[in-house]
Amino acid sequence: MNEPIPTVTEADLHAYVDGQLPEATRARVEIWLRENPDEASKVATWRAQNAEIRTLFAGFETSKDSDVALVARRRFAIVWPRYSAIAACAVVLFGLGALSGYYGPQIFDKPQLQLTEVQTFPQEAQNAFLVYAGEVRHPVEVFANEEEHLATWLGKRLSIPDLKVPNLQTVGFHLVGGRLLPVDGRPGAMFMYEDQAGERLTVLVGRNPANRTTSFRFASADNVETFYWIDGELGYAVTGEISRDTLRKVAEECYRQFPS
Repeated sequence: MNEPIPTVTEADLHAYVDGQLPEATRARVEIWLRENPDEASKVATWRAQNAEIRTLFAGFETSKDSDVALVARRRFAIVWPRYSAIAACAVVLFGLGALSGYYGPQIFDKPQLQLTEVQTFPQEAQNAFLVYAGEVRHPVEVFANEEEHLATWLGKRLSIPDLKVPNLQTVGFHLVGGRLLPVDGRPGAMFMYEDQAGERLTVLVGRNPANRTTSFRFASADNVETFYWIDGELGYAVTGEISRDTLRKVAEECYRQFPS
């Protein structure tokens, strides 16, 4: 009698889509997906989103001398002769975000745990949007007329000396202001923007030294859409009740302007 296939978690599915599962686990997930067509459809959607995001950020696929050093600083044993090809790919893929998870379990320990940590970030971004976007009198702590002070204050709290407040006027949104708020138990920054129709969106910035990968993803909750990415120790998220096309344009503009 065949043994039942153990339940596959959402973290397992994300790792499967990103190519971060060992061969044995990947085969088990594929069997489970064949028996769960609804989940297989979800996985197919995630893969399509990854392809769209990869295309969107193809213009930013660049490498820097510091990328190799960044990989080398990770506290993991790497046999460089064996992984020289992976290291070469890392220089190019780090800027794009390693969307396909090429680093995988060979370089990073416990990829499923890391992925679960990343998954909490869009939830915090959505919560911040829902709490503050509807505020009329007190949506932010510091308003747009003190933008320079806002950038200096939040940059100091997040230890980002070159933090700049993104200018989103080219995509139809002007700055309302910003505030300090907790992100994963650490100081985080939220910037709020508004278009001519009064539609608001928020941009969240958080720091987490445990971040070990870069990824670009969409997350949805009811009518709230979030586009988020992790760049080294910093996480960024753009959230609003707007179309994904508009969200992409805003995220692309933020990506250009935020420090990397």
